[in-house]
Amino acid sequence: MITPEQTTDFPPALAAVSRVRFDYGEEGEGVDFEPYDVFDSAEETTDWLRHWTGNFEITGDAYRVFGQDGAGGLAAIWLVRPGRPLTEQPIVFAGSEGEVGVVAGNLSDFLWVLADGFGPREAALYAQREARPDAELGALADRHATTPRRPGRDLIDEAKAEFPTFEEDLMALCR
Repeated sequence: MITPEQTTDFPPALAAVSRVRFDYGEEGEGVDFEPYDVFDSAEETTDWLRHWTGNFEITGDAYRVFGQDGAGGLAAIWLVRPGRPLTEQPIVFAGSEGEVGVVAGNLSDFLWVLADGFGPREAALYAQREARPDAELGALADRHATTPRRPGRDLIDEAKAEFPTFEEDLMALCR
């Protein structure tokens, strides 16, 4: 069972990611990601989800928001695997204009996705774009990942296949 502390403690791998400066580049060729150094509070997450869906009867308890893109879209750990630690939960993205998607099956795979040049937004919306490996993020993943290195696109596709109804389920919460 996940304890309350396990769902609010920032994993060391995310703390390492929070110290990386992501370069969006010219014409969006880079990664549009601004990682946080702590999770949004439960109140902030609930407020965001209620406004995003227009449904003021729900809470954000199933999400731990840890970053955003330049337009305000959010990256989060989705607590969908009962009893499993944060690091074994999938990473998802919810854009400011209603775009959503599964990014990676767990935190370790997310590190490899980042190392291959995909931020949460790019993984959720543009997974078929060309990989742009990043040496700094590759070294970070080498230090923190518990899964073997694989192409980011493969990891994204596997996560989307594992959670094929994420978008539909999230949209069903909208009013």
